[in-house]
Amino acid sequence: MKGYFRISWSLPVAIVLAFGLLASGCSKKSSINGPPPTGYATIYLDSTQQIIRGFGAANIVGWRPDMTAGEIQTAFGTGPGQLGFTIMRLRIPPDSTQFGINVPSAKLASSMGVTIIATPWTPPAWMKSNDNVVRGVLDTGAYAAYAAHLKSFADTMSASGVPLYAVSVQNEPDVNVSYESCYWTAGNFLNFMKNNAASVGVPVFMPEASGFDHSLSDLSLNDPDAAANIAFIGGHIYGVSPTPYPLAISKGKEVWMTEYLVLDTTWSAVLGTAKSINDCMTCQMSAYIWWYIVRYYGPINENGVVTKRGYVMSQFAKFVRPGFYRVSATANPQSNIFVTAYKSGSKVVIVALNMGSTSIGQEFTIPGVAASTFVPYVTSSGKNCAQGNNIAVSNGSFTATLDASSVTTFVSN
Repeated sequence: MKGYFRISWSLPVAIVLAFGLLASGCSKKSSINGPPPTGYATIYLDSTQQIIRGFGAANIVGWRPDMTAGEIQTAFGTGPGQLGFTIMRLRIPPDSTQFGINVPSAKLASSMGVTIIATPWTPPAWMKSNDNVVRGVLDTGAYAAYAAHLKSFADTMSASGVPLYAVSVQNEPDVNVSYESCYWTAGNFLNFMKNNAASVGVPVFMPEASGFDHSLSDLSLNDPDAAANIAFIGGHIYGVSPTPYPLAISKGKEVWMTEYLVLDTTWSAVLGTAKSINDCMTCQMSAYIWWYIVRYYGPINENGVVTKRGYVMSQFAKFVRPGFYRVSATANPQSNIFVTAYKSGSKVVIVALNMGSTSIGQEFTIPGVAASTFVPYVTSSGKNCAQGNNIAVSNGSFTATLDASSVTTFVSN
């Protein structure tokens, strides 16, 4: 985050059959004959894509008040009016005496099974070329000391009952700002990941570039010793559209979107968050993490009330749980309709966006589905993850009306 604030296509059938359609996540169907009729959304349960680790947001203690126990329950619980988040992102302070400020809320979240990750905005000033927590670079002789600094944070959290899933090397190493920051080049990352990351003692991810700049991690991924120390690739999507990262996938590395925000709270902008999640999922990302959990433009406002953006995010987070896999689906079956689908065992979840201004009927066909009914949940300008009536499946298909300007999640029974 930049400080406290930050201001269907069609292809020839022959090509589709030969190569599939990467951007839509579609593949040649193996369980029904021929291509689906125009407008159908086909879910390919036999075409498994990336694992899903979850959805969440950041709790940056010190820059914002710590979350209350009630806000933790609202964010990470799965009951009515709760969001179902499963990831919390923390800040690693440059001052080690401040490590403990993260413990109370993170410990409660961890006790609920939440995945905790942490990111430094800067190394301690004494380790840097400019002796300042703003800008500068990590001294070449301080890499081992910096790894020890990160290890100390992880050890402090673990000893306090908060085991960390992973820590980052640096927040947004590619930006020129006037708050806590530090520049890193691709060569700097290669040096650290190859020679120092293993001594941190917990998994390490990188590079968390502001615009998901793949060039900052390419060198490390292409070096076997460095790549062995990369837990996953993290990045932000400020100023860019999500794109796949084939090199990371080819090296067996998950890709996580670890920070994003927009300040606009109009309904069209809030629905845009659903489209942002949709696009990250179709680009093979395993996690989607918003900026502040508690903020007026985030999922919970300063009064502890779930916002429209929170309900939109819950359409994914409450139902697409850690350990689910995305499966290929017709990504854009009709104008303004966008679809992703997920499975875990026999459980199937479909998330459909209607970005248009009128309601529309949408047929879903799911070859091989075992479910007899799906239950819909809808968030729109007038609904908040509202449960609808069960929809019967007939011959592997069902039809539903998608409300105007809405996101609907269909969950198999």
